[in-house]
Amino acid sequence: MSVDVAGLASRIAAGDLTAEEELVRRYSRGVSVLLWRATSDRMLAEDLHQETFRLCLDKIRRGELREPEKLSGFICNIARNLAVESFRRASRMGKRVGIEAAESLADSRSSQFSQLLEAEKAKVVRQVLRELHPPRDREVLYRFYVAEEDKARICEDLGLSSLHFNRVLYRARERYRELYQKYVGLGGIRSPRETP
Repeated sequence: MSVDVAGLASRIAAGDLTAEEELVRRYSRGVSVLLWRATSDRMLAEDLHQETFRLCLDKIRRGELREPEKLSGFICNIARNLAVESFRRASRMGKRVGIEAAESLADSRSSQFSQLLEAEKAKVVRQVLRELHPPRDREVLYRFYVAEEDKARICEDLGLSSLHFNRVLYRARERYRELYQKYVGLGGIRSPRETP
């Protein structure tokens, strides 16, 4: 039985709930197989399956499906991208766990003085981030370096192109570096109140 996929997409964009159910029914098995092969993890595949259709329907409603006749490829791309992003997230979490384990080993052997120095450095970093202007610089630096969010997501949220994001990030780092250097003298870290 052939289905008019372009018509199905336009019905979804128009708010037809039966068309949404039809789309899920039609593509559910294929998306499940794709995600199972990509992840080899039944629970993760199920979570990504639901997220695929949530995102797909949301994008169709917002008119982001530019070629409705290629609906199948559109859905598969969303599923693949979600699988890739889940691996990236898991990889980053693994690195963090490894780094935290290494830091805890180092901390157990470090002197009280070095612990105090590290605490002071962290205090200065937080102070510099609080004082950094414009606020978008703070947000970009925090989201990209601390929260390790995906560049594309930050660009979308802030309405930036990839090239514009690179310029904003560069300028934010430069402003951060200049402000940080005000707090850190040649003789070590100074209190923010001690800066000229």
